[in-house]
Amino acid sequence: MGIQINVVVGYPINDEVERVLGLAEAVGEPVTVTFMWEGREEAERAVLVPATTLALWEHWAPTAYPTSGAGEENRAVAEEPELAHPAEFGAFTLFRRRVGGRTAVARKGVVVAELLDPDEAQWLQEKARNVRQGFMDPKQKAAFEEFLARQASLDEQ
Repeated sequence: MGIQINVVVGYPINDEVERVLGLAEAVGEPVTVTFMWEGREEAERAVLVPATTLALWEHWAPTAYPTSGAGEENRAVAEEPELAHPAEFGAFTLFRRRVGGRTAVARKGVVVAELLDPDEAQWLQEKARNVRQGFMDPKQKAAFEEFLARQASLDEQ
């Protein structure tokens, strides 16, 4: 999905985070990021989705991402989500939502992107694509599916 970037976050004033957020905003594509937070042993993977792209996906996706989906049995999820103050990274501020696990990324009070769980981002992107394709007439849809089948995979490009 989109671009793969690994970021090591050691201290909140880390301009590497600001560069990644700026990149996602500039290219307008989802960016997969791995955060290595100081004091934590496990890496946190997320997909940084520009706000416009996320709005488009959510417009076309027929339902919300199921919160009790696969993969949660591997996580140690606390009953009560932890409270956290917004975290500032240069010009950006991260607002972690207590419900759903998303983190809104704002600059000057405007949300420019959101950090989503990789499974949720993939699910939303696929649902939006499927519904959007459902609005094509049958001949156009068949031609589009044939076109997609002929495209090289990301590994082959």
